[in-house]
Amino acid sequence: MRNVLISGVTGQDGSYLAEFLLKKGYKVFGLERRSSKKNYENIAHILDKIELLSGDLLDEASLVHAIKETKPQEIYNLASQSFVAESWKQPVYTGEVTGLGAVRMLEAIRQANPKIKFYQASSSEMFGAAKEVPQNEKTPFYPRSPYGVAKLYAHWITVNYRESYGIFAVSGILFNHESPRRGLEFVTRKITDAAARVKLGLAKELRLGNLEARRDWGFAGDYVEAMWLMMQQKRPKDYVIATGETHSVKEFVKEAFDYLNLDWKKYVKVDKKFIRPLEVNLLKGDASLANKELGWRPKVNFRQLVRMMVDADLK
Repeated sequence: MRNVLISGVTGQDGSYLAEFLLKKGYKVFGLERRSSKKNYENIAHILDKIELLSGDLLDEASLVHAIKETKPQEIYNLASQSFVAESWKQPVYTGEVTGLGAVRMLEAIRQANPKIKFYQASSSEMFGAAKEVPQNEKTPFYPRSPYGVAKLYAHWITVNYRESYGIFAVSGILFNHESPRRGLEFVTRKITDAAARVKLGLAKELRLGNLEARRDWGFAGDYVEAMWLMMQQKRPKDYVIATGETHSVKEFVKEAFDYLNLDWKKYVKVDKKFIRPLEVNLLKGDASLANKELGWRPKVNFRQLVRMMVDADLK
């Protein structure tokens, strides 16, 4: 039996990955921050099958301790301050957790056991104002938020530890991936939650920012499989994971409201306070390398994803 340690196990990706690895026969350990409020909603159904231990990306000693205690063969670093809009309000904290958190974990691996395989959750937000469409592994980065910049630091430090210390370290450059477990602060879940509330008479409007922003949206459950596949390769390499399709926020809204036989134009208002200082208008990924080398392809399409989320929020 292989041991795995997941930081960010209570989040969207962490919960899907934990589920996936349990099915593969792993013993799953999850890192959780000490906090007064426990948030186990995403992992409630597997809480008795995984083991949680205390650790924080701001505290390297806690990471060394966690590694020594769990003796993992694989570590997935999925914890971060992951909300782009919030990164403008908390740029230093975002840098500490999302950027420097990765190097603390890599240092802990180097000290405790350099044979451990490491996965870093990189992001399409690193492309930002991309110079080409679609974006692949060779596209230059141009992040447009403190979150994107922090993710870029984490990405490059992972490359540096791989090349300098021979650690099996990979980064998955994942484009937007959503699910019913997405936090309510994220635009996709905000939309599906609002559509369900309007349908049930619990809300009368939805306020959003830039409706024209286009994203490459996939299903988080599909994307965690790609993470695992990267870690099973003979050589460590970074991969773009995406659907290759792009849809606007407006299209997402229309799909969600249409599904419930609602006219979205009656309920959606554009609110300037939700428009970011620097907008990223178009992200579209080219995952052909992952298709070819990992044999990975997304299973859930855009319409299925939106409807899955709406159904969950209706419940």
